[in-house]
Amino acid sequence: MTTPDPTTPPATTPDPTTPPATAPDPTTPPATTPDPTTPPATAPDPADPEAVARFAFLVWSYKQGEMVSLLVHLGDRLGLYRALDGAGPVTPDELAGRLGLHPRWLREWLRGNAAADLLASDDGERFELTPVGAQVLAREEESLRFAAGAFGPPADPALVDDLAEAFRTGVGLAYDRQGEQGVHRTERMLGPWARLALVPTIVPALDGVADRLLAGTLVADVGCGAGVALTALAEAYPASTFHGYELSRHAVDRARTRVAELGLPNVEIFHRRAEEVPEGAGYSLVLTFDCLHDMTRPDLAAAAIRRSLRAEGTWLVKEIRCDDSWAGNRRNPMLAMFLGFSITSCMSSALSEPGGAGLGTIGVTPSVAEHLARQAGFGRFRVHDFEDPANLYYEIRP
Repeated sequence: MTTPDPTTPPATTPDPTTPPATAPDPTTPPATTPDPTTPPATAPDPADPEAVARFAFLVWSYKQGEMVSLLVHLGDRLGLYRALDGAGPVTPDELAGRLGLHPRWLREWLRGNAAADLLASDDGERFELTPVGAQVLAREEESLRFAAGAFGPPADPALVDDLAEAFRTGVGLAYDRQGEQGVHRTERMLGPWARLALVPTIVPALDGVADRLLAGTLVADVGCGAGVALTALAEAYPASTFHGYELSRHAVDRARTRVAELGLPNVEIFHRRAEEVPEGAGYSLVLTFDCLHDMTRPDLAAAAIRRSLRAEGTWLVKEIRCDDSWAGNRRNPMLAMFLGFSITSCMSSALSEPGGAGLGTIGVTPSVAEHLARQAGFGRFRVHDFEDPANLYYEIRP
């Protein structure tokens, strides 16, 4: 077999400006016009049937995930996982007796969890939450891997309608459009990390920050949400003063309630945008945790933070682990979930105003974070990996 040289033109190269000797008349139908209602004698198989079956299973597995998500929410909401923690194998009737719930409903819930491998059961009659499962589903106060709090009720259909409309207009939904539920879910997702990692692991790794906090200094949490990180720091460092800035009205209300419940005199919450952080405020530490990618103008926020910070101050950024390349992001087994979060919350919020940056959940890569910092006038940029599976941390200084 002779392979033609792709650099050698054919012996006779047709002139593209010359019509064929006999050009067909486009107004003349073919001699025989096929009947569109009659299928061809042999319809081609569009795909391998086994491949189609596998793909259908993949799609239906996501529907199963949707239903299991509701089971997890109900288990968390009703205290079922907490009741199972340390209880050993139990029957639906035994669990019903402890919680005052109906055994038939519990049987179905328990079997659903066992089918999803969230509970152990050999016979479908007795069910156990293993110690490993308890770390993820029950022990909110002591486990960094606690996840059940992230599972909320199904989305409001009106919210989904608004998201569908955003695909047409390009304009996203403000964070508060999610209602109080969005704030509550985020608070519980961040809670274990704030209680168990921020003070003992992350703060000590920052240059000089722990000493300043112990001695007494001024700190800002920009995009503070419900105040989970802010109050964790305020409890650990009572000599320091903490200011929280938050655009969401729901989050501000929850943060103020949280501060009052904890009785913290060294915390104040402000209902302001990130770019409204006061110039010359004299902060020695500014935090932005999982929020730059939600902002319509993260560039203006970074510039405002730089103007508010003391010369020796530190800006600590926490952002989702992500990569500048699609191939790099595809290595993340939770990528589809992150992109779903982006449409329902993060990118939507970041596009909720004209000219919004629209970065979204995986929009602040290390290179984007460094660009934002240097553009705002910061000179030093350091990446920290604290083995947090979802996030990286950036220590940024003037």
